[in-house]
Amino acid sequence: MTQGPAKLPDGRGFDREILALALPALGALAAEPTYLLVDTAIVGHLGTPQLAALAIAATLLSTGITLFNFLTYGTTARVARLHGAGEVAAAGRIGSQALWISVALGAGLLFLILLFAAPAVAAMGGRGETAEMSVTYLRISALGVPFAMIALAGQGFLRGVGDLKTPLVILVAANAANAALEVLFVYGFGWGLAGSAWGTVIAQAGMGLAFVYWLLRYPADSRRPNWTTMRPLLRVGGDIAVRTGALLLSFMLASAVVARMGEASLAAHQVAFGLFIFLALVLDAVAIAGQILVGRLLGAGDAAAAHAAARRMIFWSVVVGCVFAVTLLAGTGTIPRLFTGDPEVVAKAGELWPLFALMQPVGAAVFALDGILIGAGDTRFLKWSMVAALVIFAPLALCALAFGLGVTGVWAALNVLMLVRLLSCGARFRGRRWAVVGASA
Repeated sequence: MTQGPAKLPDGRGFDREILALALPALGALAAEPTYLLVDTAIVGHLGTPQLAALAIAATLLSTGITLFNFLTYGTTARVARLHGAGEVAAAGRIGSQALWISVALGAGLLFLILLFAAPAVAAMGGRGETAEMSVTYLRISALGVPFAMIALAGQGFLRGVGDLKTPLVILVAANAANAALEVLFVYGFGWGLAGSAWGTVIAQAGMGLAFVYWLLRYPADSRRPNWTTMRPLLRVGGDIAVRTGALLLSFMLASAVVARMGEASLAAHQVAFGLFIFLALVLDAVAIAGQILVGRLLGAGDAAAAHAAARRMIFWSVVVGCVFAVTLLAGTGTIPRLFTGDPEVVAKAGELWPLFALMQPVGAAVFALDGILIGAGDTRFLKWSMVAALVIFAPLALCALAFGLGVTGVWAALNVLMLVRLLSCGARFRGRRWAVVGASA
């Protein structure tokens, strides 16, 4: 299967397979942040204090859930290798262990959010009415977290076996339910910000249960909790969690710094950040294709084909990033108005918008490299490269506050963060130490 494409050194022979994997992944990834975009659009028209409260709560929630995205990425990489090596029942066992881990972590995260919602909001700069609304949103939304964690594991397994259509259907249905429920609860019942949270919780519960059903349909040689099988997943998970944690800490620091610059700046940052998450996950569709293809090809013992496919995925990811950059620059004066009618917020968004747009091509290359290296199991390198990027970013973000550089200074620091990651991951890819073949990395 891999020999034909591998003969083309530029990887063009993989274009059809990349497209077949990336398109349904694109739909699923685009659906995920729609929760946040729907919340932002609906809540933004309630008022600036409500949007500022959502900015704090959404940052904390997305950090808490995304920190454990190793349930998706680590599971995809491991399952894809086993699938490529023809070990189908062993791949099913990995899916079951990922499900057990997700249930345990989801329950723990629910408890932590309920316990520390108020101090976490305070640490993010929330004050007065904004803080109260943010804490309420957090505590309601916490009920949906365990189901969201299960969905992470379910997506990881289904991607690993090459089934990207089922996650797409589940996520689109969940998002449609979320949008309908939020409109009903926020405007129909007049529940305000709390109604937005309840709509998301109900949609997440249905999504999580659907993934459990599909996980249990696939063959497995064992579904019982097994520490021996869990341990490699947790090792890779630890690496990815540190890598993701450092990335999210960067975004949290950015939000915390902007929160001290005033409500208008924070609301503008939330508009850009919500779109950034949306576009980043859309770009990550090619990275998912990278995880699957690279894992499968290395599992089948074909390092040359894995490298050719990886190069092609980087190319297409950068092309998409350039398209996003041009679109955002063209919409500098109009896109922010879709999320808020406050002239001051729109003006602040206009200041940071060029930096946000120009980040897209660099970020696209970084996301593709992330997917390739995760698919290869090179997670230890990713961990330390992201920690190094955080160490460089943090003082730059704090300087933006200290020297009055405003929200523009924070987004300039975020651009530096992406450039550092591009240089480190790009050098690793060129060295090819990641291309280890076999059923396990």
